[in-house]
Amino acid sequence: MNYQHKNLAAGHWYQQSFIEQMANIGSEVERALNWQTKHNATYCQRAFERSLELLNLTLEDTKGYPRLKELCRLREALLDYFFGTNQFKLTEQSIRKYFLNFIYAARKHY
Repeated sequence: MNYQHKNLAAGHWYQQSFIEQMANIGSEVERALNWQTKHNATYCQRAFERSLELLNLTLEDTKGYPRLKELCRLREALLDYFFGTNQFKLTEQSIRKYFLNFIYAARKHY
């Protein structure tokens, strides 16, 4: 597989805590939302693909088992929001709010 985040895919990702992983995923989703707001579909798609790559790495992480259901539902909901019919009725604000908690928690840790 051709990873955008080669260093993370090589093993560094698994050394991060779940909160740090989710904050990084949230950063890429934020970028996708920002590009979507600016009506730049190409950059939006690229940012979202990077967020999916990170989410998939988190799903592959063995310590993520207790959170597997949440991560799978998150992946499904984000795919539906960006490329589907938005059956989960997500909004830009609700997505930002979900990830903002992880971003604050990760920053507080440092």
